[in-house]
Amino acid sequence: FDYLASLDDLIVFMDEAHRYYASAGAKAINDLSPVLGIELTATPKTTGARPRDFTNIVYHYPLAQALQDGYVKVPAVATRRDFDPSRYASEELEKIKLEDGIHHHEYVKAELESYARNHNARRVKPFMLVVAQDTRHAGELKQLVETVFEGRYKDKVIEVHSNQGAEESDDAMKRLLAVETDDHTEVVIHVNKLKEGWDVTNLYTIVPLRASASEILTEQTIGRGLRLPYGTRTGVEAVDRLTIVAHDRFQAIIDQANDAESIIKKTVYIGDDGEDGIPMNRPAVFTAPPVGELESIGSPITRNDAPFDDGVRQTPALDENRRRIATIALRVAQDEAPRLNTARDYVATETRAKITARVERDARALMPQQGSLEGMEAADFISDEDIANIVDSVTSRLAETTIDIPQITILPTREVNYGFNDFDLEDLARQKLQPVDQEILVRHLDDNRTHVIQRGERMGSEARPEDYIVRSLMDIDAIDYDEHAAFLYKLASQYVAHLKTYLDDSGVENVLIHWQQTIRDFIFAQMKAHMWTTPTDYTGKVTQGFQVLKPATFTGIEVVDFRQTPAAGKRVHDLVFSGFRKCCFPLQKFDSVEGELRLAQVLEDDGDVLRWMKPAPGQFRIEYQDSRQYEPDFVVEIAEQYLMIEPKRASQIDAEDTQQKRKAAERWCQFANQAAADTGAKPWQYVLVPHDEIVVGRSVKFLTDRFGSR
Repeated sequence: FDYLASLDDLIVFMDEAHRYYASAGAKAINDLSPVLGIELTATPKTTGARPRDFTNIVYHYPLAQALQDGYVKVPAVATRRDFDPSRYASEELEKIKLEDGIHHHEYVKAELESYARNHNARRVKPFMLVVAQDTRHAGELKQLVETVFEGRYKDKVIEVHSNQGAEESDDAMKRLLAVETDDHTEVVIHVNKLKEGWDVTNLYTIVPLRASASEILTEQTIGRGLRLPYGTRTGVEAVDRLTIVAHDRFQAIIDQANDAESIIKKTVYIGDDGEDGIPMNRPAVFTAPPVGELESIGSPITRNDAPFDDGVRQTPALDENRRRIATIALRVAQDEAPRLNTARDYVATETRAKITARVERDARALMPQQGSLEGMEAADFISDEDIANIVDSVTSRLAETTIDIPQITILPTREVNYGFNDFDLEDLARQKLQPVDQEILVRHLDDNRTHVIQRGERMGSEARPEDYIVRSLMDIDAIDYDEHAAFLYKLASQYVAHLKTYLDDSGVENVLIHWQQTIRDFIFAQMKAHMWTTPTDYTGKVTQGFQVLKPATFTGIEVVDFRQTPAAGKRVHDLVFSGFRKCCFPLQKFDSVEGELRLAQVLEDDGDVLRWMKPAPGQFRIEYQDSRQYEPDFVVEIAEQYLMIEPKRASQIDAEDTQQKRKAAERWCQFANQAAADTGAKPWQYVLVPHDEIVVGRSVKFLTDRFGSR
């Protein structure tokens, strides 16, 4: 302590800073006399009966913003349909909530298993967190959980509270720290001992069986389960959601979530000068016309719809009539694009003559004729020669600033046949679905959507249990019942046999009725792993040689020169970049500094590069796995060819998704090159570059030779 206090450059980082405001903690920090103290906390308020918000916040990133940005799970609250908690004694209500919590836990376990199989992803083992009233209550809950469902959760429950003996506490803490990987722990019961310092990615179900002692405890408990197991949202609701089972508090939680002061909804804006405000700049909306349009007809760059000067591009000095003619010329040129092979055809004599004739006709309908009033000729009349010169200027700029990206339709050349190799169901022991009496409703706290995880209606009874499963599998388009009937019944029989190991006949039928989709997805995920398909060839047809570029819109805090590396504390996503000489647009945004921004700097410096751009959504029609669309990051034109360049984090180069995109892009290039051979256009090449290979001074030729497709 004395050594630290003697330092004249001491900086103290204080995690869980709301704990440092007690008198002893504050005195210890003050005695150290640091030159700077950085406080970190998810709950910027003092503890105790009357918490006060901190007044020294310099940066605030609330849960509401993290939810909006997609960095955390979506919290939801669950109850039963038409449930009246007042009809039940507290002990009975707790048992119902625990049972429904386990129902949800098993549901999520099955969904996670299905997702891992379908996406060849790491398997995630979920667990359930139960919040108890006190240590005695925790012990009672542990006994209850270990006795429900025929005792299948015995030895899979741990208690964590301050009243445990040293040995018992050490064992519980070891299992708690290993809960993300330990298959033996499925339920954690705690009593106010997890308030700070512990969060995990595989918590999916919370069952609160106590009145919250403070707002902090509620926020901290929910915060335990908000981390995403795969680092990003998957688009699968069950994988992306944290559910709180709260039959008796359902309406109260919904009301609180819809309250402007709720932790789920509350957002503080930086930039507000009010007493409770925190400075923050509001993003602006920038619209950037293509350079060809900007330099030919004078379409301005705008910031929040007001003209904006990027300091590089100069708009032409056109009077009102000439600007009107130039605008007509641009529209006619755009209409002509589908009939041209390349933008270079704009400068062909025949094309220019055709465009000029249309512009003259349309312009004469709008412009005054050479009149008889003195002075009108000089002020208003535009000659045919003037119109021809304007058309030449517009078409020349379009030809010089457009990259020819053809529209290609790619189709398989023959029917694709498929089937399933024989196999036996695996991992049945991981799925132990339970009979249910009522639907369980899940309400999303961010947008109030309701999701039902079990089907409550009773369907018509099937002749035998296996029929429930087979009928459900028949709803999948990829399964041909006539071809695979015997195989489907084999798998269904294996699943039914598994259910009979822990349920009686009525329980088996209940599960088969209420959990049909979950069972179907579990089986079909394994079927897909054993699916075979006949290889097929593809054919590609160019439907249009190029597209006229449209204005692009970006949002950002400020515009900076692309030569500037973003200053510390500034996110590249918040910035719009300008200063380009070779880009087809005067402004651009980038997703990364080391990959995309650095590549833009390389392209601007390389003498071989004629022009480049980041394609707009829909500009390429490249389909890859499961009909998903792929948009490459950069398109570059050099003297002898076009390049489709994808900078990628080095650790992701070999990822399945990256390689699927690469194959699809190479197939697209193959058909583009076949068409280019017929029209004399430049060929295409795909270049997948690790981000750490993109450094200033590197040439495009070096990157292409080393990382380009062959």
